[in-house]
Amino acid sequence: MAGASMKDIKLRIKSVESTMQITKAMELVASSKLRRAKERQERAHPYFSELRNTMDRIEMSTTDFFSPYQIRRTIERQCMIVIAGDRGLAGGYNSNVFRYYEALMQRNAVKTCIIPIGKRSYEYFQRRGAEIITDEFIEAAGISVADCFELARLITKGYLAGEFDRVGVVYTRFVSLLTQTTDSVDLLPLMEFKKKQSEPKEKKIEPLVLYEPSAAAVYDAIVPHYISGMIYGAMCESVASELAARRTAMDAANKNASAMIDDLSLRYNRARQGAITQEITEIVAGAEH
Repeated sequence: MAGASMKDIKLRIKSVESTMQITKAMELVASSKLRRAKERQERAHPYFSELRNTMDRIEMSTTDFFSPYQIRRTIERQCMIVIAGDRGLAGGYNSNVFRYYEALMQRNAVKTCIIPIGKRSYEYFQRRGAEIITDEFIEAAGISVADCFELARLITKGYLAGEFDRVGVVYTRFVSLLTQTTDSVDLLPLMEFKKKQSEPKEKKIEPLVLYEPSAAAVYDAIVPHYISGMIYGAMCESVASELAARRTAMDAANKNASAMIDDLSLRYNRARQGAITQEITEIVAGAEH
């Protein structure tokens, strides 16, 4: 009985050790990809920030400025881009995104169509029978800047056509390696540029810029690029958050596996000691007779 118990414990230890090798490898892969994801986000941020500043300068320099992207309509139908992961084993990353979305929809109870990004996001909304506009951007890890621009053109075209009155994105904001926060951002309609109430004492002389064919036309041409930048930024944040969550989950799994191995090793040694003691007792008993 003791021998069988020792064999079972030894097989269990080998099984946990094999699992631990996999979780360690996944942790190392997530750490490597996380570094590249953060670098990609940091490289892209200045370009899209300059686009936003350019839009603000155009709006500020024109007295009779008007853009259809700033029209605020009664929200009867909205489009939500929901970014989740392609796989599991990332702690509560995916479930936190879906819980946040459901809470957001309870506050904004309007008809909603979905653009899912990430295989888990697509599967989640497909099971619930949600209205999915497109399934061309399912794989979150494979989304490029060009894909984000195609997505931006899709939603700006639908917004101008009146197919939906609001566009938002639900994503996970990367705060630190241990902290990721689910958040949402409104993409359309665009916020109007608000001039500062308190002007500086020495006004900075702005260069005179002539926009052709018009300031509004240039502004409207920039909007899809700016929206694609917002989506790309949210994608980079979400991918980095998923990798950080997976790294944390795998690190916790490694620690749990190590603790389990220590416990199983102790039980194995106790069973082995019990078997040795029993054999010695049987030998002594046999010698006395």
